[in-house]
Amino acid sequence: MKQNEFCHSIDVLKDKIEHSDYIVIGAGSGLSTAAGLTYDGKRFTDNFHPFIDKYGITDMYSAGFYPYPSAEEKWAYWAKHVLMNRYEIAENGLHKKLYELFKDKNYFVLTTNVDGLFEKAGFDTNRIFATQGDYKYFQCKKACHNKLYNNESQVRTMVSHTENCKIPSSLIPKCPVCGGEMEMNLRCDNYFVQDKYWYDCAERYKKFIHKAQQSNVLFLELGVGLNTPGIIKYPFWQMTYENRNAFYACINLENAICPAEIKEQSICLNFDIGQVIDTLIEQ
Repeated sequence: MKQNEFCHSIDVLKDKIEHSDYIVIGAGSGLSTAAGLTYDGKRFTDNFHPFIDKYGITDMYSAGFYPYPSAEEKWAYWAKHVLMNRYEIAENGLHKKLYELFKDKNYFVLTTNVDGLFEKAGFDTNRIFATQGDYKYFQCKKACHNKLYNNESQVRTMVSHTENCKIPSSLIPKCPVCGGEMEMNLRCDNYFVQDKYWYDCAERYKKFIHKAQQSNVLFLELGVGLNTPGIIKYPFWQMTYENRNAFYACINLENAICPAEIKEQSICLNFDIGQVIDTLIEQ
């Protein structure tokens, strides 16, 4: 994209942000990456060298699926992972900039990210729907009951007691109901727990979308890839197609695309999200 095309797209997007009656922000992993939460490279090697040396893991994502020999080792890894990516996040302030840009707008956030960065930046929790879970919760591995458990205290204790990539057996999280194993509240199998709060968020999002139908609405997609396009990308395309008053904006460093059917109602920016947000704020 040439500079003049980029400037024109920024002008269009800025106008849509200022004049849309409804703004739906759809956020995927690319947004967290743009904020500095990379799962590989220096951030990974600097913080997980004992696990790298012992297990040969190559990044934080695949490390979550590694077959650790024991629960003590599995939870030593996950405690460190959650501490870094939920409680002691070293990020670049991108979500705070987003908050300043949208705080006075009629917005709703739909995200597949599980790091809580929107909440930390100040976004209204009643306007956030994190569909895929949250690092801050444990759940029963077999979903024997529909309740989630805040894990910050346990996570910090596990990290502080980790030795040789293991936690003490006494610190392994156990379900308070069935006594079985606990698991992270991440959608990875059919046992993912959707508690009352999850359903309340889903209902609030549904009502927001219902009000926005046929209205002047901006669907702003940030860093959404093709791993789970049925959650954000495809619905945004469909709702834009069905509403001539809707506008779709996709910002993605690698793959900003839209169908031909909504091309006249869309802009696609193959740029770093941070660069785009900084430009919007500066203008």
